[in-house]
Amino acid sequence: MTSQEIRSKFLNFFEGKKHLIVPSAPMVLKNDPTLMFVNSGMAPFKEFFLGNSEPKSNRIADTQKCLRVSGKHNDLEEVGYDTYHHTLFEMLGNWSFGDYFKKEAIAWAWELLTEVYGVDKDILYVTVFEGSDDDNLKMDQEAYDIWKQYISEDRILKGNKKDNFWEMGDQGPCGPCSEIHVDIRSAEEKSKVDGKSLVNMDHPQVVEIWNLVFMQYNRKANGTLEMLPNKHIDTGMGFERLCMVLQGVQSNYDTDVFTPIIREIETITNKDYGKEEKLDVAIRVISDHVRAVAFSIADSQLPSNTGAGYVIRRILRRAVRYGFTFLDKKEPFIYRLVDVLSKKMGTAFPEIKAQKQLIENVIKEEESSFLRTLEQGLILLNGIVEEVKGDTVSGEKAFELYDTYGFPKDLTALILSEKNLKLDEKGFEEQLQIQKKRSRQASETSTEDWTILVDDAEQEFIGYDALEANVKITRYRKVTSKKDGDMYQLVFNLTPFYAEGGGQVGDKGYLQDNHGDTVYIVNTKKENNVIIHFAKNLPKNLNSTLKAVVDQKQRFRTECNHSATHLLHQALREVLGTHVEQKGSAVHSKYLRFDFSHFSKLTVEELRDVENFVNARIDGKLPLEEQRNVPMETAMANGAMALFGEKYGDTVRTIRFGQSIELCGGTHVKNTGDIWHFKIVSEGAVAAGIRRIEAITNDAVKDFYFENNRAYFEMKDLLNNAQEPVKALQNLQEENVILKKQIEQLLKDKAKNLKGDLKNEITELNGVNFIAKKVDLDASGIKDLCFELGGEVDNLFALFGADSEGKALLSCYISKNLVAEKGLNAGQIVRELGKHIQGGGGGQPFFATAGGKNPAGIEEALSAAKNYL
Repeated sequence: MTSQEIRSKFLNFFEGKKHLIVPSAPMVLKNDPTLMFVNSGMAPFKEFFLGNSEPKSNRIADTQKCLRVSGKHNDLEEVGYDTYHHTLFEMLGNWSFGDYFKKEAIAWAWELLTEVYGVDKDILYVTVFEGSDDDNLKMDQEAYDIWKQYISEDRILKGNKKDNFWEMGDQGPCGPCSEIHVDIRSAEEKSKVDGKSLVNMDHPQVVEIWNLVFMQYNRKANGTLEMLPNKHIDTGMGFERLCMVLQGVQSNYDTDVFTPIIREIETITNKDYGKEEKLDVAIRVISDHVRAVAFSIADSQLPSNTGAGYVIRRILRRAVRYGFTFLDKKEPFIYRLVDVLSKKMGTAFPEIKAQKQLIENVIKEEESSFLRTLEQGLILLNGIVEEVKGDTVSGEKAFELYDTYGFPKDLTALILSEKNLKLDEKGFEEQLQIQKKRSRQASETSTEDWTILVDDAEQEFIGYDALEANVKITRYRKVTSKKDGDMYQLVFNLTPFYAEGGGQVGDKGYLQDNHGDTVYIVNTKKENNVIIHFAKNLPKNLNSTLKAVVDQKQRFRTECNHSATHLLHQALREVLGTHVEQKGSAVHSKYLRFDFSHFSKLTVEELRDVENFVNARIDGKLPLEEQRNVPMETAMANGAMALFGEKYGDTVRTIRFGQSIELCGGTHVKNTGDIWHFKIVSEGAVAAGIRRIEAITNDAVKDFYFENNRAYFEMKDLLNNAQEPVKALQNLQEENVILKKQIEQLLKDKAKNLKGDLKNEITELNGVNFIAKKVDLDASGIKDLCFELGGEVDNLFALFGADSEGKALLSCYISKNLVAEKGLNAGQIVRELGKHIQGGGGGQPFFATAGGKNPAGIEEALSAAKNYL
């Protein structure tokens, strides 16, 4: 049975049980501050479990892309070393929101596995929750009794809270669960060790394949449990593990989910999978990681230095490192696997096929960049090795290499072992824990339970039509963090405040009571489909009706910028071509940022054309045409543009200005004329095939031109009010070039004259011609002097110091025969002497330089030079 057939059978089975089949949500979460990525099948449905929204159906089934590489659920370091953990994996799931419960969930799971898929009942074990004294919970007798109808009692095992009580997080919906485990060992192995003793013991052939969660409790902030008003079912089955079982293999990597990728790696690297363990680990790592990175990029999460982007970059760099170290790949190659991945998974996940070219470009560029970093790291590591005393490199030095340059610890250890050196692993780990603690403390947040004032689950957003309203606070909670201190999160029965989303920042404003007391709203965000208002303090009377007022000036400026992004998108597709697609945006009150797919830097003419296109639409005073609650199919048929990585419902909102029509939930100007003017301030690369434009509108453009005008008149004043300031500036530049050449020639002449005097000062020291002297030359002049002297004097050791504009310079030259015969190294010498001038440096063994901030230490450095001879 192929993986495609396995996936289809699951979805068809639950469709037959009256479940609505929905597509996978994007992996990158946008409205949940507790998660970076979807890490389980239930994450996209949290709002339904929390009662914040009504699902389209009380029964849903899907296959969900999940990523487990950060936070509580982090499988990254296991990936590759075992055969059943992954970064990206598919979670097959069926869900009941207040509809069926344990009886149906268990019956259907058993029917699907044993009758539809034909799994042998004798290789299955199930677990039930044994209870917990901490939570005053008894054993899940109900689940136990239901399972007895399908499987012998000796195969029903009791599991502890860690394994058989599922929790969304520290707070929120939770409940006992039943896991279904499979034992695919050989008959001989089974005769030696009973399978039940290996359940939940990390055995590679005795693994969990399906978890049935019975969501019936709510965990409060103080740790206590309360019953949920409705009971829910949340199940998740590991697709890759299911394929392993049904395809009769002993490893997820031997299924047709991975074998095409592994075969391609074998072809590219000329290495064989299954012959040597360290090669197998590397191949498994790469075949897993390319999936995670490719799907993240398809969902519009590019590798970067922060947040979710950093996680993706880290995954890709781990793959590059394994290829570099174990498969001897010193050039980019992982991007070449995307083609196979697209063919294999493009039917189930069309985004991977549609974004194939972009994914390849981004991965290739990231590979090239990190390979350069690895090369640089090797040079730095060699420098550390040269300075090591004894046989151990300090953990602090290795951690600095890891933290600053991204050079991996295990690669450091491997290289050191080849040089018969050891790494202080304990010291490295201490530095890592210090950094983790610092990072954890900076982001630590404690969240209290919601205090319910009004039982009103239906919250209405009226901010498209009004900027103020009389509201009631329905619930609030206190949140404390090191960064922001104490904050209060407020939920209203209705609100004019726009919550951050779709690239647009959240509204600010204030609340006011009848007595004029004011509470300022400093931000507005959405969490699990609830609009949350952030304030530093609470209103005095929480139960009174309050006047909620949005900051009108900030909202208007933000609307100008948001509407301008739509016009910019249209302009880019018109000027550059329809291959341009939006890849991200940030809409603030002061500026806008727009990321888009394009293969090259925009020319001056293209930028001008884009600007002119947008401003023509602004001058055209195009009215806003807004449609709400439009069926998705109708919107797409009318030409609306949908963005990759966004989650859309059955009905959508469309925004049209002339020929520009997009799906959008943000706020906009009523007429493009309100934008006043559009000005691009920068254009550059974000990643391979991704460009970024930053621009301004309205008041910011006025400020921009005012500042440019002021700078122009200041420059003109400096040019003695020249009638043609541009020409006057060109003349100054030409004159400056001529003067620079004259100075360079004078310094060269000075160095030649100085050379004769210095030759007379060279003394012999232990068979070496030695000179150490302070000279009045710049770095270039000193270098010329060193090489000219070296060409005329044999066995030369020269050290020159200079004070250049308050900074200290040291340059060391050593004849190449001395480097070979006496083991002298100019790079190492200037690094040590650089301490006298409070600086450092390096270079080649025969010539190196150092710079520092303490010119007073030059004489000490010159005096210390004799010690090397």
